[in-house]
Amino acid sequence: MAYLGNSARTREVLSKYGMSAKKKFGQNFLIDSNVLDGIVSAAGVSADDCVLEIGPGIGSLTQYLAEAAGAVVAVEIDRGLIPVLADTLSEYKNVTVINEDVLKVDIAEIVNKYNHGKPIKVVANLPYYITTPIIMKLFESGAPIESITVMVQKEVADRMVMGPGNKDYGSLSLAVGFYAKAEPVMDVPPSSFIPQPGVGSAVVRLTRYSKPAVEVSDEKYMFEIIRTAFNQRRKTLSNALSNNPALKVSRDQVQGALEDMGLNGMARGETLSLEQFALLSDILQRSNAMIN
Repeated sequence: MAYLGNSARTREVLSKYGMSAKKKFGQNFLIDSNVLDGIVSAAGVSADDCVLEIGPGIGSLTQYLAEAAGAVVAVEIDRGLIPVLADTLSEYKNVTVINEDVLKVDIAEIVNKYNHGKPIKVVANLPYYITTPIIMKLFESGAPIESITVMVQKEVADRMVMGPGNKDYGSLSLAVGFYAKAEPVMDVPPSSFIPQPGVGSAVVRLTRYSKPAVEVSDEKYMFEIIRTAFNQRRKTLSNALSNNPALKVSRDQVQGALEDMGLNGMARGETLSLEQFALLSDILQRSNAMIN
């Protein structure tokens, strides 16, 4: 089998099928074998694992995963790539390709069907434009996922791993931190892809917690607070949260809750940790219950 993890072989396959990367699907094909090896190694893939790959493209990463894993289920949205994958993956009997939009498939059903409901590992070179929805779909699917190792835009990778007080810290940092431990793996230059993206990339490993990192009485309410705080990050929390009718809180309520927590009543969202957002959420809900 001729591996696809290089420029010549990738161009050969693209030429054979008269195709090029489709911008609407955010396609950039990996041509760096060192990066491909690094992704599989970081994911800790072994013969005991069933791996869910999202967006296999022409199968570059899929080949490496198939060599290491017991089984690979690859979900590809682009119908035009299905015959290409049938060709490039023809020697791998442990690979199943599903022509679907990963945002519409039932992840738990895939796990049940292909891994008997046991935890899987997710590995992917994700399209930049849709990274966050895919990550959140995986976390919120209810499927048993052991880890998620993904290539994403460098800026997004930074947001996943940053803590309070950093300019890259935001709602994605908190959402990821609620579900998993985020660890940076490697930076990847544009030259590792065909076509070359206009920005750098990075690989991040998200190791799923057995239970959420913090206890909170209402997760949806807490994440509504978090989204509101960072959608208006220039505003104080008391101003931002009181402007969202869905939260049903006044400026004085928010200031009072922050002061009860030992924080400045004029604090902004970027200064609060996940634990503090959880506590703020619970205090505001109790405050609302007393008022109503």
